Amino acid sequence: MCPAPEELRVSEKVLTERSNGKRPTLEDVARRAEVSKSTVSRVINGEPRVRAAVAERIRQAVDELGYVPNQAARSLVTRRNNAVAVVVTEPQNRLFVDPYFDCHLRGIRQELVQQGAQPVLLFIEEPDDYPRVGNFLGGGHVDGALLFSLRTDDPLPAMVEHMGLPAIFGGRSAVGSGHRSHGFTYVDADNRGGAREAVRHLVSLGRRRIGTITGPLNQASAIDRLDGYRDVLLDTPSRLIAEGDFTLQGGADAMAELLDRCPDLDAVFVASDLMASGALRVLRERGRRVPEDVSVVGFDDLAPIAEATEPPLTTVHQDIEDMGRLMARLLFKRTSGELASRDGSHPLSSVVTPTRLVVRKSA
Repeated sequence: MCPAPEELRVSEKVLTERSNGKRPTLEDVARRAEVSKSTVSRVINGEPRVRAAVAERIRQAVDELGYVPNQAARSLVTRRNNAVAVVVTEPQNRLFVDPYFDCHLRGIRQELVQQGAQPVLLFIEEPDDYPRVGNFLGGGHVDGALLFSLRTDDPLPAMVEHMGLPAIFGGRSAVGSGHRSHGFTYVDADNRGGAREAVRHLVSLGRRRIGTITGPLNQASAIDRLDGYRDVLLDTPSRLIAEGDFTLQGGADAMAELLDRCPDLDAVFVASDLMASGALRVLRERGRRVPEDVSVVGFDDLAPIAEATEPPLTTVHQDIEDMGRLMARLLFKRTSGELASRDGSHPLSSVVTPTRLVVRKSA
């Protein structure tokens, strides 16, 4: 159907305004919709006190004119940026090789988008990065911060507390570091309980020389998983424990170290799926059959790894994507003032999500 002459005149006027570099204003939308500026503002800000027919007319005018609200001006009124810092204390290249971070960030992004906020991704790779990131966080650019992969001695918790920035932590690192504040809120998995279940499963299979490959022991999740292993295997000799770094090569190196120390090892609990994949590679190279000679259990249940290894990996499931969503959801509750005061005197409750063992072929 061809447009009516009046519609053509309207479109020609809008195109002419855009080609002349004139940015449509709130007044232009009000004029087009034949309403007041305050009515347009209420519709744009999602307020309900506007009749449906009028609101639809305003939305049509916005679309026709290509009007974009001035975010800077809106921020002056609302004191909100609709932006959230996501701070990762890891090298950038780890995000492209470790599916854990992809799952975590996907959950965060889904919740932020649903809430109309934009994530701002910041990396800390070197000590010199802390002042740069701190200046950004304290500069009024974001409404809050989500921080994960922190070390137990990380200065970030004290930094965000000092600047009064609402923050939610991925993992209990901030709380477990002995910091004096009780205002920190975190989302974590039941790392210790999951590790206990994994090791009990290996014991139930009749395995007697069970080693473990830990994550870096300056991270709370790695410490908790080692504690869960020790809960089941009391007085474990140190030769059965090798420290990894949550990377593929770290798992391979730690597996080689365990086999050199204990050639008759018959099972290993590995603190991440990515490290378990590296461990399986070394076992294969050393001529050890899995699970006939050595049973292997991982932690994470990352489908791109656990379902693709040979044999498929028995592992502890944690809902990484949902933990990302929970972090973002808690931050919005904090910034909206629903459940917490700014000084932390009424802190949000931290959340520890359940884990469960997923049995496949490796154990």
